[in-house]
Amino acid sequence: MKIGMAGTGRMGAAIAQRLAGRGHQVTVWNRTADKARALGLDVADSATRLADVSETLISILTDAAALESVYGQLLAGDVKGKLFIEMSTVRPETEKRLAEKVKARGAAFVECPVGGTVGPAKEGKLFGFAGGEAADVARARPLLDQLCRRVEHVGPVGAGAAMKLAINLPLLVFWQAFGEALSLCEPLGLDPARLMDIFADTSGGPNVLKVRGPSIAAALAGKDPGGATFNVDSIRKDLRTMLEEARALGRELPVTQRALECFDRAARNGLGAADAAMLPASWLRSQAK
Repeated sequence: MKIGMAGTGRMGAAIAQRLAGRGHQVTVWNRTADKARALGLDVADSATRLADVSETLISILTDAAALESVYGQLLAGDVKGKLFIEMSTVRPETEKRLAEKVKARGAAFVECPVGGTVGPAKEGKLFGFAGGEAADVARARPLLDQLCRRVEHVGPVGAGAAMKLAINLPLLVFWQAFGEALSLCEPLGLDPARLMDIFADTSGGPNVLKVRGPSIAAALAGKDPGGATFNVDSIRKDLRTMLEEARALGRELPVTQRALECFDRAARNGLGAADAAMLPASWLRSQAK
């Protein structure tokens, strides 16, 4: 299949490489052209051209503003009858607006934001939350099944975005909660790797500890936790999006609000581009007397 990938950040690049490895003809485009060229795949010289040469368009971009801008260019191309699969983490209203514009141009639209980071993306082990009409989701599913270990069709367009914000919330708040938990046992002087093993084996230890435990232990020991897979600035963006959606629904998220304030402080201290694994260590340092 001829697939166009709009957005080649960490996740977009991993998804493009996964699909190319599955035998698809993948063309990429990114607002920063060097990121697209670095993948060694065909590169479109514009978003409009990307739409012209592709049968299916996949997008995964930073935020709503980026989506609005890029889709303005994509939809200037020849898109009638084509399928758009939108995978960014944004509010439901953003996906609904895009769907209306895509359908007005005679194309189909499915949203499918995903749970997981770069490693699962490369291995086809993401968790997809699809929103859209049943026939459109069925059309997208063969591709989604190559990217995801599980795909849930959770409702019409907008439902996938809502579900993605919901499943990310406890994970993102966890980074702050874990830093606070560690502050209670820090005086014991236990080895960080041992601490990760203990916490991961308890009822309060989420799956992320089983995967990211070594990175967190490295950060606690003052070592390099490795390259960023989900950085602090991305976490802050997602938390702000959750709070915006909650306000629109007339709901309160006090724990989320406080976590964002803590992560904003970490960013002011220079950790904006650092991996989430640095957050518990950063909190511990901020509490040092």
